[in-house]
Amino acid sequence: MNRVTTRRIMIIVVLLMTALSVESVSAETDDQEEALVVRNNSTRTAKSTQLEFPDMLARFAPVPTYDFDYPDAVRGIYVTGNSAGGSHFDSLVDLVDTTDLNAMVIDIKEDHGYVTYQPEEELPYEGVSKNLMNVEEVLERLSEKNIYPIARIVVFKDSMLAEARPDLSFQENGEVWVNGKKEAFVNPFQKEVWDYNIDIAKKVAQLGFKEIQFDYVRFPEGFEKRDQELEYAQGDYQDSDLDDIKKRVEAVTDFVSYAREELAGYNVDVSVDIFGYAATIEETPGIGQNFSKIADNVDVISSMIYPSHWTSYFGIEKPDTEPYRLVTEYAKVENKVLEALDDPPVSRPWIQDFDAPWLYSGPTFHYGAKEVEAQIKALQENGIDEYLIWNAGNSYTKGVDYTPASD
Repeated sequence: MNRVTTRRIMIIVVLLMTALSVESVSAETDDQEEALVVRNNSTRTAKSTQLEFPDMLARFAPVPTYDFDYPDAVRGIYVTGNSAGGSHFDSLVDLVDTTDLNAMVIDIKEDHGYVTYQPEEELPYEGVSKNLMNVEEVLERLSEKNIYPIARIVVFKDSMLAEARPDLSFQENGEVWVNGKKEAFVNPFQKEVWDYNIDIAKKVAQLGFKEIQFDYVRFPEGFEKRDQELEYAQGDYQDSDLDDIKKRVEAVTDFVSYAREELAGYNVDVSVDIFGYAATIEETPGIGQNFSKIADNVDVISSMIYPSHWTSYFGIEKPDTEPYRLVTEYAKVENKVLEALDDPPVSRPWIQDFDAPWLYSGPTFHYGAKEVEAQIKALQENGIDEYLIWNAGNSYTKGVDYTPASD
């Protein structure tokens, strides 16, 4: 029995026992009962069975009974809010529906901090909603095609929140600090930032998404080189005896653990995107990611292992040009790390379907069907059957065999 199924069974058992113990609750409590959709864990299929619970369990809110089955293994693509709300969505649905793909990771809170739909309840900061798509219509369409829906929420890279609340960001000379790409981050030490993102996650979980994927769960890259120069609060971590590196690791890990706990009653899995190189070292010195500690607190771990994003790792001089070899060597490392955990999560890496012209002074190495299939084959040969495919513009290669290792 895998980690996801085990956790769900434990939650349902606790809820059933609690419900049976409150037969004598008052009429006042009866008026405040909530319904919970309970998943059949043996098939990981969303069911419409509903149980009634007292007010003490009010946070276990009902969700729409869309007909989403958990796939044999998630094989998904990334979809922006613009794509989900525009004409391109039809072609993306058709791509998934006519191939061995079966899932979509859809931007709910994107890289600048914009929320891509208009929630019924106003968000606490003006101007952060772009209303790019009708979430209910998107989920209905995916339900019709049995395409598994995953909500992507970018957490600590958030220019919108940093602008609205500079006190929750990193500051330099009294101004919000931005990186070389003019992007601002908010502070992982601040629990108010945690709750803001988790509240968004709860909203879309109630709408019917089956998984919440948190991205940018980290401090800015290279933070260890500027942490003494920037102005920022450390909140509850201020008086910790840990050194600065381990403080950052603890803050990031605590957010993941807290998010999973807060979402436990919402019938969703929790996943986190993480740099692939984090699996190769004990902990990242600047960004606060410890692969094992994050993996120990999620249902799914999604390492970003794009060959273009590695330097001369694993003895490979130009990883971008050797996708099969790079992914093979990475998978060996990750497998060892996860095997050391008592209850490892599902591994579902992000792989590459894009070119990286910034790496070349001459002709760019091209990623086509052969290169995408090479990455999938390398994963499958190492026992990793789930994966997600990234292309920032959602322009995916045609003619890919998405289950090449099974041929």
